[in-house]
Amino acid sequence: MTERIARFNELTPSTLPFVEGRIEGHKERKNFSIVGPGVAEDSQQSVKISKPHGYNLGAVSANPKNGSGLHSHTTAEVFLIYSGNWRFYWGADGANEIILGKGDIISMPTNMFRGFENAGDEEGLIFVVLGNDDPGIITWVPNVLIKAKETGLALLDDNSLIDLKENEIPPNRKLLEPITNKTLQKFDNYRIDEIEKFICRFKNQTNHEINLNNGIKLIQIIGSSFSNKNYNAIIDHDTGFNLSILKGKQGLIEDLVFDKPTILFSQKGNWKVKIEENEFNINSKDTFSLPLNTKVSVSIDNNEDCFVCFIIFIP
Repeated sequence: MTERIARFNELTPSTLPFVEGRIEGHKERKNFSIVGPGVAEDSQQSVKISKPHGYNLGAVSANPKNGSGLHSHTTAEVFLIYSGNWRFYWGADGANEIILGKGDIISMPTNMFRGFENAGDEEGLIFVVLGNDDPGIITWVPNVLIKAKETGLALLDDNSLIDLKENEIPPNRKLLEPITNKTLQKFDNYRIDEIEKFICRFKNQTNHEINLNNGIKLIQIIGSSFSNKNYNAIIDHDTGFNLSILKGKQGLIEDLVFDKPTILFSQKGNWKVKIEENEFNINSKDTFSLPLNTKVSVSIDNNEDCFVCFIIFIP
């Protein structure tokens, strides 16, 4: 069972995960691949749990005024803020923006350029869920690739990262050209009020709590089911996975059974997970990949409200 656990303090991050990794405002960050490789362009990115789950879980830590440049995905991208305040901006010019804080969640629409930046005054951490086993490649706005090349980093036409200061372009490859303005116009944009429906703020989650008894409450963020029962989601967005949060101080929920790939990770608190005769402690930021079709019990004993997230594949 231990191979199913990803202890956050044992993860190996990439400090140059993407092509914009040397650009000012993007270089003081770390990228973690917890479940699946994600979309990192660093071929040496360490992946803790490589078994396919139908989605990917990663994390990004960044210093103030650092984060990601404008990019787009072809699959879902859901951000869960663990610590700090973060500025999310979107559109080809990044003109629209919103500040979100600890515990807030945003599910970004596909086919839309987005970026994020630590808007606080100390290092912050966010978790990121990407849809599908293979979440595809990143499409960058042209300016990112242009500035990156000035730092010596570029993408080849197979979307692999190359350091032009240390390597020659392989004879059978060429550099990836920035997309044209015509292609740029094909990407979507949203007004700020249109993005609101993709956001769940932490302060509003109490309005959606469902009492599961024994000191445990459910907050259904994305998707319509948890443990074979249907619930209304706060964010109505087809991502290919369910995102559910259990909340409790002293509580226990028993006999959870999942027939689709499921992971849990602790947002706050030391949660005990019992599977048959085995018991594990899942601390804050730790992740556990649950075995299928097996009864699972989850408990918490704390003086404060604690939170554990479940991500469940939807075929």
